[in-house]
Amino acid sequence: MLELQSVNKQFGGLRAVDDVNFSVQEGVIKAVIGPNGAGKTTLFNLIAGNLAPTTGKISFLGQEIQGKKPHQIACLGMSRTFQNIKLFHGMTALESVMVGRHIRSRAGFLAGMFHPPSSRKEERAIREKSFELLELLEIAEYADVEATSLAFGQQRAVEMARALATEPRLLLLDEPAAGLNIYETAEVARLISRIRDMGITVLLVEHDMSLVMDISDEIVVLSFGRKIAEGEPLAIQQNPEVIKIYLGEDEELAA
Repeated sequence: MLELQSVNKQFGGLRAVDDVNFSVQEGVIKAVIGPNGAGKTTLFNLIAGNLAPTTGKISFLGQEIQGKKPHQIACLGMSRTFQNIKLFHGMTALESVMVGRHIRSRAGFLAGMFHPPSSRKEERAIREKSFELLELLEIAEYADVEATSLAFGQQRAVEMARALATEPRLLLLDEPAAGLNIYETAEVARLISRIRDMGITVLLVEHDMSLVMDISDEIVVLSFGRKIAEGEPLAIQQNPEVIKIYLGEDEELAA
């Protein structure tokens, strides 16, 4: 589904992503892990189109996407969330999710002005589908509440629902458990597994090792922009270089 071939990103003299190669197969949850500064978010920004690689190829569903704009990549079937939650002030949770349906709508500027029957019908369908996503993520009771006033974990769920509203085949989650407590993190893990069960492939960046090990089918490990390991969770847990570089000598990852 997704393939990175010799991807590099250089900022002046700093190579933030250094010759990274890996692929993501359809139907899996794949995690990218590494310490701060390893290049994880930069890698996500390259995949999602927020940055263009200095060199290398990124292919999604057989089509090269390096250099494409984020909205063009979203139209192909890839959506993302952000490490720092990005919701619009003044919008309810339902309205926030409806925004995500924009790329799947057909009504144009004139239809928005004059509201013909076809436009009203489409808006009802968008509202219904968005509410279904809130129900799926178990936050429908907050549909009419301003999204930015919700608890942090609920805002995460709204952002995930908005990403799902684009009908992605691949969902990128940038640190979905950041800032969450243990209970909220467990809820996020359950939601991610449910999303995969819907037939949506998931690629995530995450620091919470218990979450990564619980839900991931495969893991890629970065260090100073380079891939140093890739494999199933058990193999990563037992990889001496991963333990040494990321977790010190106490091998707490394998605990």
